[in-house]
Amino acid sequence: MSDSLPPCPACACEYTYELGALLVCPECAHEWEPKTADAGDDVIRDSVGNVLADGDTVTVIKTLKVKGSPTGIKAGTKVRNIRLVQGVGDHDIDCKVDGIGPMQLKSSVVKKV
Repeated sequence: MSDSLPPCPACACEYTYELGALLVCPECAHEWEPKTADAGDDVIRDSVGNVLADGDTVTVIKTLKVKGSPTGIKAGTKVRNIRLVQGVGDHDIDCKVDGIGPMQLKSSVVKKV
């Protein structure tokens, strides 16, 4: 069982074990969230953990203020044909919102349809 689990990042102990959603080191008591094998640094997930890909359709989960727009983007707005990018800060979705225009969104404020 410990063969498939990574060693402790704090003390390099190889006897780590799972405790719910966390990994635990029995020697130093360090707890951390595991990185899944399919979730490298380049995987982008939505607000509920679904993996996003280019061309997906997403729904905005909360009302967003947009500079230069009196209404902004309302919760429930569908955004089609997204493109994943390494944007400014943590904005990682490049898209075109109907009525607003092209912009970048954070993956934490959208949900995959």
